[in-house]
Amino acid sequence: MRIGLYPGTFDPVTLGHTDIIQRAMALVDRLVVGVAINRDKGPLFDLDARVAMVRAECDLIQARTGGEIVVHPFENLLIDCARDVNATLILRGLRAVADFEYEFQMVGMNRLLDASVETVFMMADARRQAIASKLVKEIARLGGDVSGFVPPMVVEALAAKYR
Repeated sequence: MRIGLYPGTFDPVTLGHTDIIQRAMALVDRLVVGVAINRDKGPLFDLDARVAMVRAECDLIQARTGGEIVVHPFENLLIDCARDVNATLILRGLRAVADFEYEFQMVGMNRLLDASVETVFMMADARRQAIASKLVKEIARLGGDVSGFVPPMVVEALAAKYR
């Protein structure tokens, strides 16, 4: 069984994330969406809220694709999370060259920690390349319309946070 891990903080989950999740389903038999507990980033949404939003979107994708998606919160090293879920593949989405520079370093470190786990980069869909959770939160905070960037459930969650 090919098990892939798609990690992120998903604060909040965006249409860019869901695009990668849906396309990743063609590459693996089981996709584990790892929701990172990253205290350094100071997330807007707590872990339970982020997991619930990711799970709701993954349930919709799973119903469409028929594949298996598991949502898994984690706080340890990414490579240790990959081992914990028996993933042999880490999937990472790239929007721009700036993403690649950071990801390139991460791949090098992960390979040194465990060479048996491969990393696969997936380019964001051209219509989704500008979407970043940080920018979505800023737009929502300032009263802008984020409905073109995030699922409806997230639009409502952002509105509730910034009321």
